[in-house]
Amino acid sequence: MIDKSVATLAEAVAIIPDGASVMIGGFGPAGQPLELIDALIAHGARGLTVISNNAGNGDSGLAALLKAGRVRKMICSFPRQADSWVFDDLYRRGEIVLELVPQGNLAARMQAAGSGLGGIFTPTAFGTPLAEGKETRTIDGRQYVFETPLRADFALIKADKGDRWGNLVYRKAARNFGPVMAMAAATTIAQVAGLVPLGQLDPEHVITPGIFVQRLVAVEHPVTLSVTA
Repeated sequence: MIDKSVATLAEAVAIIPDGASVMIGGFGPAGQPLELIDALIAHGARGLTVISNNAGNGDSGLAALLKAGRVRKMICSFPRQADSWVFDDLYRRGEIVLELVPQGNLAARMQAAGSGLGGIFTPTAFGTPLAEGKETRTIDGRQYVFETPLRADFALIKADKGDRWGNLVYRKAARNFGPVMAMAAATTIAQVAGLVPLGQLDPEHVITPGIFVQRLVAVEHPVTLSVTA
């Protein structure tokens, strides 16, 4: 019997080693798997490369992981905003490496990884420092930059409901980067607000099929955060 559910958050993240690359879902706090992040902090893995849309808000979630000194490198598209003081302080002190990726490129590179593509040509960032050292090409009169697929060892994502096979449905904007991260990671760990019996999810509503999910854990009352622009 296929059952990808685990009993505890600690068990869900126990397989993440030091030095792993970890995609963390969320558009700011929306869809950020806060409980999985807290479990990862308690787990103690260090030297992580984290791939996410931004670099944390306030002192919770991803920001707490950074504050705990567990992240070596941050790959994101939006590292600074009014409440990103944890990352800002670490970066200014030279204690974290930043790779800046335009948001559309971030999503497209993950999708390329999940689709088995060798990379993409994109017009975004052509002629800027972000394109230095990368292949460029003119296609139909327009200039493009070649970007490689973006993969990770693990993805931590949040969904609304899931079944024991790992099929996931999302709640509104909390969907954001979760589906492409699940495709791009070797191992996807999902937290769900509700674990439902097999067959209860409408197949037409399943956004992430279970083939892309290796572990899931139920968090019945997930914490939500507000964001300061």
